[in-house]
Amino acid sequence: MAESTTMSASGTGSVEPAPAKSFSQRSWRSKLRRVPLSGWIGLVLVGVPAVVAIFAPLLMPHSPTEIDPTRALLPPIGMEGYQPGHLLGTDNLGRDLLSRLIEGARISLLIGVLSVVLAGSIGLTVGLAAGYYSKWIDALLMRFVDALLAIPSILLILVILGVLDPGMWTLIFVLGITNWVIYARQIRAEVLELRERQFIRAAQNFGVSGPTILLRHLTPNVMPSFIVLSTLSVATVIVTESGLSFLGLGVQPPDISWGLMLTTGRDYLATAWWISTLPGLAITFTVLGILLLGDWLRDALDPRLAVGR
Repeated sequence: MAESTTMSASGTGSVEPAPAKSFSQRSWRSKLRRVPLSGWIGLVLVGVPAVVAIFAPLLMPHSPTEIDPTRALLPPIGMEGYQPGHLLGTDNLGRDLLSRLIEGARISLLIGVLSVVLAGSIGLTVGLAAGYYSKWIDALLMRFVDALLAIPSILLILVILGVLDPGMWTLIFVLGITNWVIYARQIRAEVLELRERQFIRAAQNFGVSGPTILLRHLTPNVMPSFIVLSTLSVATVIVTESGLSFLGLGVQPPDISWGLMLTTGRDYLATAWWISTLPGLAITFTVLGILLLGDWLRDALDPRLAVGR
């Protein structure tokens, strides 16, 4: 619920200035007219792999797991030895690289989105509770957050993955429960400021319950920061997943991710560079697109930045 105009406590009928509109009330049409070039580039770089991931079964020319030793290490189009039917060449087992890139996009983006949804849900809940409720709840939750922040995240991830069986769903769970603390910190800081605003005081004076204030007043007003942080976190998760899969602790065959494809081609960099280079470029451009898109979202959703321009 958006922040509403409230009556003054003196009862004279004077009207308090309404705070900034919530995210749900802002005009996206006007914002889209002012999207910078970097924003459009980011949208394209993110939109292409997203569309490819959604329609992966329709776009793959071959089965991504089909092995054909007679066609191993075929080069991509434009190189000597190219054979029609394998536009981007094949890997060491003769599997079509284009099909594997398409399937890898689906797995990598799925891991990125679902782990961020999990981390964001936990972090949003903890941040709202810590920022709004009593000091002992805030102190208890924040000391737990501080304890997790004191442990290097990659070390914590490796320990958990060493205990659990590695795989796609395990990776989503691990990345989700190790990344929620950044959301909790950010959301708590905003709630601490928002709870002193006049519209929250008015809701409390009228006897509105705490959960209702959290859901209808505070949550919509922290959504802009939450969305920007979530967008940027997807890029971080994709890079982390690629590194873990490269080490053999992430996605396991027969599933395919871009990080796992990097591992497949590391022994053939001198003779078949495309096996690792192409998924590496896919990771680079996708992460770059997410960062550019997140930068535009930050500018579009933060009214303080809009005023300064």
